[in-house]
Amino acid sequence: MTTLIAPSILAADFANLQRDIEMVNNSQADWFHIDIMDGVFVPNISFGMPVLKAISKHATKTIDVHLMIVDPDRYISTFADLGADILTVHYEACTHLHRTIQAIKAAGMKAGVALNPHTPIAVLEDVIADLDLVCIMSVNPGFGGQSFIENTYKKVTQLKHLIEFSNSNAQIEIDGGVTDQNANALAEAGADVLVAGSFVFKSEDPTATIANLKTL
Repeated sequence: MTTLIAPSILAADFANLQRDIEMVNNSQADWFHIDIMDGVFVPNISFGMPVLKAISKHATKTIDVHLMIVDPDRYISTFADLGADILTVHYEACTHLHRTIQAIKAAGMKAGVALNPHTPIAVLEDVIADLDLVCIMSVNPGFGGQSFIENTYKKVTQLKHLIEFSNSNAQIEIDGGVTDQNANALAEAGADVLVAGSFVFKSEDPTATIANLKTL
């Protein structure tokens, strides 16, 4: 299966957001990756409900929402109403992770869990069978444009083993520092979805950059 490419809208030009959304729509990208940050769980604030509503109005592809916020349970139904197809919460932000996963599914979305670089794969053993997606953070969350953490490859391999051992259908997503230099190795390690922000939107020809990532 070809690796899915999910451009991160955090790196888009917010003064020309519709233009960049149309670019993704017309490109070979598979998903829109939307980072919601609250300035509490991560040291940055990205954008909230009105911007997501505007994006979902124009987006024609899967909307993959990544919540980097504390107490995400408060907003599960809101994000479902705003058009999220996949809702990913952070393991580190959820006291009752199993309940949160069930609530996401009950709201009609696919459920994902993200792990920070310091969080081991083993914490997912008891919920992996319930998950549709696991997002491995390959940078510390909160800011775009960071360098890729090399330990990520080992975590992907470990996660792939856990998924196969548990007969889980979860896809493996990599978020942070993805470029044409590491995309191939990540796919070979077992990654299904690559999130690319700065590498796509800061390139001279984002459409061609996406197409290139699809061929790796």
